[in-house]
Parts: sequence; structure tokens; C-alpha cells
Amino acid sequence: QKITGSIPAPPAHVSKRPWAPNPTFPHYLRFCSLRFCFQAVYFSSTFRVSASQEGYDEVQWNSSSESHPPWLRFHLGITRWELYPQHDPNMELLTQQIATQRIVSAVQKSGGTQLKLVMSFPNYGQALFKPMKQEREEETNYNLYYFSDFERHNAEIAAFHLDRILGYRRVPPAVGRLVDVVKEIKDITTDRKLAKTFFTSPVGNVCFYGQCSYYCSTEHAVCGRPLNLEASLAVMLPDLSLAPRRSWRSPWRRSYSRSKLAKWETEPNYCSTIKKTAPYNKGTRLVDFMDMVILDFLMSNMDRHHYETFEKFGNSTSLLHLDNGRAFGRHSKDEPSILVPLQQCCRIRRSTWLRLRLLSLPQYHISDVMRASLSTDALHKVAPLLTEPHLAALSRRLKTVLDTVSLCQKQQKEAGRESVFYDDLGSLEK
Repeated sequence: QKITGSIPAPPAHVSKRPWAPNPTFPHYLRFCSLRFCFQAVYFSSTFRVSASQEGYDEVQWNSSSESHPPWLRFHLGITRWELYPQHDPNMELLTQQIATQRIVSAVQKSGGTQLKLVMSFPNYGQALFKPMKQEREEETNYNLYYFSDFERHNAEIAAFHLDRILGYRRVPPAVGRLVDVVKEIKDITTDRKLAKTFFTSPVGNVCFYGQCSYYCSTEHAVCGRPLNLEASLAVMLPDLSLAPRRSWRSPWRRSYSRSKLAKWETEPNYCSTIKKTAPYNKGTRLVDFMDMVILDFLMSNMDRHHYETFEKFGNSTSLLHLDNGRAFGRHSKDEPSILVPLQQCCRIRRSTWLRLRLLSLPQYHISDVMRASLSTDALHKVAPLLTEPHLAALSRRLKTVLDTVSLCQKQQKEAGRESVFYDDLGSLEK
């Protein structure tokens, strides 16, 4: 079954406060009804097959959320403005289970340019697996184009933490884990194409490379040491058959060419056109996009060519910050072109600006908050997920964002244009 049509936009005073942990109309913003979700889960072919396989838990769920596994609570808690609430009691249990639960299935995820696996757990939860391909101390080669960069497992984890620190909560929960490539992948996979790519390296490490567009060859294999492999595991969003997502081409998409420039790189007034174009001409879409721009600049992610939203929420919804593996590639150099949308449009949420200012204060310094947050991840025991130079780069880039907003304020005032700030705080004191 599929629910047709879109969920209407909430009342104006609700849409102005997407950061509120408890929206005024929770059922109005509810991602899907409990009945629909259970119908979808119980009667999907995937679920029937899984239930007949050894290694999965017996289903004992009922209408009480207390009986639901953490991944289902996460799915049911998604709203049009955030993937999970600010103070979510389910988050600790969800991330703990992903990091520790037994893996019962591992298959390669179709599509994409680099190796990814879908891991399944006894309670029917699933996570997207990205293996370690680069040492934390390594920087991306300056001669390498952004579209040829590696995807880094620690970048996916760090992006989740940074997104949460910024108050967005639009990156699916991601954790680090040491995976035994034999017991937890090779021995349990039903993916024959994946199984054929396993081999033992000359020094005795077990390696595999899978099938994908880039870096899936013996020369770019991922290897255990000799069996354990670091990886990121990100909670899967609801299946597309249950919750279709729309992919939007970024207006500031790069040319992905070695010789051509994109339109926004040659037209200083490019944003004037975008502001008149749907869906950026009304609602919060433009400032939602600026939130994503700020996140990408802070973590130096140049690969945001598209973004996604849930179809059921129409255009009145925040963006999903997915696929962050190419972030945190360089700490010694900032990429100013990522911040061009903010420079051209001079528009930002007031709540975002206040959060950024807070994170610039000595007692809430972004690098210190990020360091403390990342220390809670299981892989921190192996090594800090971000090196100190990367944490220092966060502070440096935050100052650049704040300076950009200050310059925008000055320019807008002198030109007599609209305020830089989109007031999403309503009647709260400014």
C-alpha cells in the first residue's frame, strides 16, 4: 500500500520554529501513521524473507512504542523539520545497537560510485557500511579533483556529530565500528559478486573490493588488520517504497568538469535569479539550503551536487544532509567556493546565526564541543576520529562564516535591502 498525495504544510507558527523539540502539532508533522508503518513492514516481501531466515529475532511488536526496536522508533519519529528530536532518549540505544549488535547479513548496495554495504541486524534494523580507505592523518591530494576523492568513514561519523552540534539533526545517526571482515562479511554474505572479490594480501590481511564505479579493484581493496576493519555504519532511512524521497539538483552544483565553470562561478548576481525560482522563492527552502552550505563549508565538503527531501512533506520541509563521505579531506586549506551561496544571497536563519555565535565563544568553542562529542564514539578508543588540525580548521572556518554574515549585514544595510536574517524565532527575544 501507498499513501498518495502530500501532507499539507503546518500552520505558520509551527514552520517558523523547526528547532522546537516538541512541535505543537506532533500528529500533523508525523512522518507516517503507526498503522501504515506496520502494514508496510509486515507485508513487505523483504520482511517476509527475513523472518524466515535463521539469526533474526522473533517479532513481538505491538502498538506500544516501548515494544519497537530503536530503528523503528527512529523512523516513526521523523518529522518534516528533523530526523530526530533534540533530546531523544532513543538515540543512545540506537547508536549503541548499531555499534555492537550481531550482523546477520551483509550485501553490497547497488548504485553509487564507491564501495558500500548494507548490514542487517537481528531486530531487522539496517545500516549503511562504509569502510576505512584513508588514514586519519592523510590529506586529500591537492592535484585530485573533488569528484575523484575517496569517501572517508570517519567523515560520515564526524558529519553526524557536527550536524547535531549545529542544531540541524538532518544527518542520519552514524557510528564507528571494528568489523571482522571474515566473520561479519565474507562468511555471512549472500552476495556472490561481493564474495568473489575477497583475497588475502601478501602480508596476510584479508581484503575485498566489491563492484562499483570508482576504486573497486585489487589496487584499491579495503583490508582488515589482519581481520578487523574500521568502518562507519549509518542508520538506514525508511525504504523508498515506504517513504519516497525526491532528489533536487543543487543550484550551486559544480560543473564536474576539468575545464568548464558552472554558471554561479561566472555570474555575481546569480542568486537573484534563484530567489525568483521555485522552490527557493518562498518558504524556508533558501535558508534550509544555506544551513547545508554552512555545514559543508565547515567540514570542507565540495561534493554536494544534489540533496533530498521526503516527498510526503512537499516543499515545506528541511533538507536531508546525506552522503558526507568526501568531507574532512583537507585541514590545511579552506575551500571558499563552498560558501559562495551565502555570499551571493546574504540570507541565513537567525537561529543558525545565534548557534554559530554561541559556538565561537570560549566556553562553547566548536572544536572543543566537537572533540567531546566524537569521544563518545566506539572508534575513539582506537584513535580520535578527527585529528587536532581538523578540529582547529573547524574554528577557523566558523570565523569565516561569521565574518561573511557580518559583511552581508553591512552590504544589505548600505543598499537598503532586506535583512540578512530569516526570523524563525517568532516572538522570542532577538
